[in-house]
Amino acid sequence: MTITFITGANKGLGRETARRLTELGHIVLVGARDSEQGERTAAELGARFVPVDVTDDASVAAAAADVAEHEGSIDVLVNNAGIAGPRADPTTLTGADALGVLDVNLVGVVRTTTAFLPLLRRSPDPVIVNVSSGLGSLAFTHDPSRIESSVVAPLYAASKAALTMLTTQYARALPDVRVNAADPGYTATDLNGNNGTQTVTEGTDAIVALATEGPGAGSGRFVDRFGEIAWS
Repeated sequence: MTITFITGANKGLGRETARRLTELGHIVLVGARDSEQGERTAAELGARFVPVDVTDDASVAAAAADVAEHEGSIDVLVNNAGIAGPRADPTTLTGADALGVLDVNLVGVVRTTTAFLPLLRRSPDPVIVNVSSGLGSLAFTHDPSRIESSVVAPLYAASKAALTMLTTQYARALPDVRVNAADPGYTATDLNGNNGTQTVTEGTDAIVALATEGPGAGSGRFVDRFGEIAWS
């Protein structure tokens, strides 16, 4: 059975991804820093809760050690944990604001990927799915026909642009691991005050598709619920 570890899996896109993959037969490990919500989500979905705070090196290392002890390996890592950051006037943003968003949305992916790579490499078909966003696309944010062009979220958009580049670099550097990025689209979650036009099920289509592809599927791709999209 496929073993999948998902960060930020206690709510929103992470929870729905966990629910769908559990239904598809995956052994799902619900990673979350909120122990109460994480335990409840895991119990409701028939998964196992693993505490993890992606902003804390020791917490990430402990999560990997926990999985090594109990499951021994994983087949899929879904780097989903993310924050929107301040919604204040961009002229009031601070360096601390920027560091806070990048620490979760980008550096957290680096921490988790590094810690879990040894467990992934025990799988015959290791997969990493980075949950990015169309807001990190230069093309989308400059296309007046797309909703991304009307959104002002400097720190979040910058963090996701960095994450898409990180994904392509990992794909080149890790030929033995399939590494791709998913764009959920404008989905109703806490991240946007539940104002998104898609359901969480629609928003997880790309994530689930990348997590369930068979051996030989491509690496270094950016995918939304309708298929592969350009990196630009």
